[in-house]
Amino acid sequence: MSPTEETEHLGQVLESSKDIPLIALAGAPNSGKTTLFNRLTGLRQKVANYPGVTVEKHVGELRSGDQVLADLVDLPGIHGFSARTLDEKITKDVLEGRVDGLKKPDAVVIVTDSTRLENQLMLVEQVLELNLPALLVLNMADELKGRGGSVNTNALSEKLGIEVIWTNGRTGEGTGAIIEYISRLKDNDFVPSNDIKNPTTAHKLPVLESFSKRKEAVKEAVSDAEFIPPEPSAVSGFLDSLVLHKIWGPMIFFAVVVFVFQSIFTWAVPLMDGIELLIETSGIWMSEILPDTWLKSLLVDGIWAGVGSVVVFLPQILILFLFIGILEDSGYMARAAVIADRVMYRIGLQGKAFLPLLSGYACAVPAILSARTIEDDRDRMATIFVTPFMTCSARLPVYVLLIAAFIPNEPFMGTFLNQRAGVLILLYALGIAAAIMTAFILKRTLLKAEPSTFLMELPPYRLPSVQSLGLRLLDRGKIFLLRVGKIIFAVTIVLWILTQFPRTELGPPEIEQSALGQIGHVIEPAIEPLGFDWRIGIGLITSLAAREVIVGTLGTIYGMEAADEESLDLQSALQESVSFPAAIGLLVFFAFALQCMATVATVKRETGGWKWASFQFFYMLALGYFGALIAFNIF
Repeated sequence: MSPTEETEHLGQVLESSKDIPLIALAGAPNSGKTTLFNRLTGLRQKVANYPGVTVEKHVGELRSGDQVLADLVDLPGIHGFSARTLDEKITKDVLEGRVDGLKKPDAVVIVTDSTRLENQLMLVEQVLELNLPALLVLNMADELKGRGGSVNTNALSEKLGIEVIWTNGRTGEGTGAIIEYISRLKDNDFVPSNDIKNPTTAHKLPVLESFSKRKEAVKEAVSDAEFIPPEPSAVSGFLDSLVLHKIWGPMIFFAVVVFVFQSIFTWAVPLMDGIELLIETSGIWMSEILPDTWLKSLLVDGIWAGVGSVVVFLPQILILFLFIGILEDSGYMARAAVIADRVMYRIGLQGKAFLPLLSGYACAVPAILSARTIEDDRDRMATIFVTPFMTCSARLPVYVLLIAAFIPNEPFMGTFLNQRAGVLILLYALGIAAAIMTAFILKRTLLKAEPSTFLMELPPYRLPSVQSLGLRLLDRGKIFLLRVGKIIFAVTIVLWILTQFPRTELGPPEIEQSALGQIGHVIEPAIEPLGFDWRIGIGLITSLAAREVIVGTLGTIYGMEAADEESLDLQSALQESVSFPAAIGLLVFFAFALQCMATVATVKRETGGWKWASFQFFYMLALGYFGALIAFNIF
């Protein structure tokens, strides 16, 4: 089932499930809401986007044995209903029943971090004003009690007019009480929320529009519930004295960044090699058992090889999101954003933009997905726009081939650095410079806005839940394979077809005479000022599927099957047909241009349409073209 079909199916299920209640889980960020959701639903989850926006919709089934008790929807974590952010608007719209394809929730489970109860009751009060049957969950009970805190749940329940229970989402303690509450609702002929007659299911606080009055009402509720502000965590205090220190903080931050960056490459290598070997071996096996027809060529040379070129990056993506999950759930991500913000602010980005930009060195696709942690829409858009300038691993085969062919292996800075390494470093620096320049311009033109105050709530340090991390990796891997892989699937089929026609008596035409070759000749006048010929033109077209595809394409054009970036024959062929200035221009072109349809598809999805994706593609293409033109004329 495609993502679109999945979304439609999910909407139909939720609209038609009149006998199955829909329960919303609401709460503040870092309250443990999603961990509880994962514990209650397990693998019985579906992920889709809310209509018209990029915020994801997580819906899962709550079961008791073989019986479906309810559908649970995990709402974005928010602090209130000011509707200043997309998450706040979505949460309020869902609870009010104003989201297409999702019926109005029949009840809401409000999850709070019990160690910060006084602050989070502000959100509870606003949710209760919607007059939905509600259950208040005081999560992280062990931490509250361990730090000497307490609350009289009976008094709090009486004051709010709703049931209050304790839970520990990390261990699963108390989840049975949530299931029992929902079971009682279902067994009592659960009625839609807009037909509530029983006053005991609604809150007893008055509807308050004034912030000051609301705050006073919350203080009164806290006082009546005999709540004790737990002792500050000694562990959190000690760690913060290090990670937020003016000197030690940036050093620890840099060490974490280097570790994550290095791990994405080193840990993924054996897994990537294994996947690559599996794809290659299975391709050979398919080639041997299939008859020698056009279908065999399509399946093996087109689809299998094309999709395999994307699947091979799955280990990097999973490792990246594993670290993102650990950093977020442990509480360090908030501290890292505070430290990075001191530098990122100068170029117009938020501190939270640093990790997506860092992740872009592995692959722009998961890096763009990770930009969802940035609340401000303009900052998130700017981060998404500049992330593809980071030198991803797909650029390296192109760099290695051209540098080895045209750059002498001679000393550059004494014995410390040779010319090849120096050029590679300059290419990385070129991408960073382009990202900084673009972000600086965007935040002062198209994405101009008053500098937003960077506020970050620092949650206590906690051990991440293994189950929650596992479900997150499963979710991210599925999204990557289904929503990105299908783009490469389509592109590789198109490219294969272009190499097969027009047919001759002997079968497929020579590459120069094929439709793809003719396209190369058509675009040759446009790229001739850069020193590129039709062969490079074909390589630029095929590299739209994935940048590294140009290496294999050039190998095929020059009559060298299975050529890679280290092929001496291919390097010699390029030295004979491509001038040195053109080679430098080609390096610059790949440093800037967005030769990756998977990235374009991801940007389109994350920004909700083709406007930004198209603008980004042509902006980077123009930078690549004119950058290559300048390099060709200088050298």
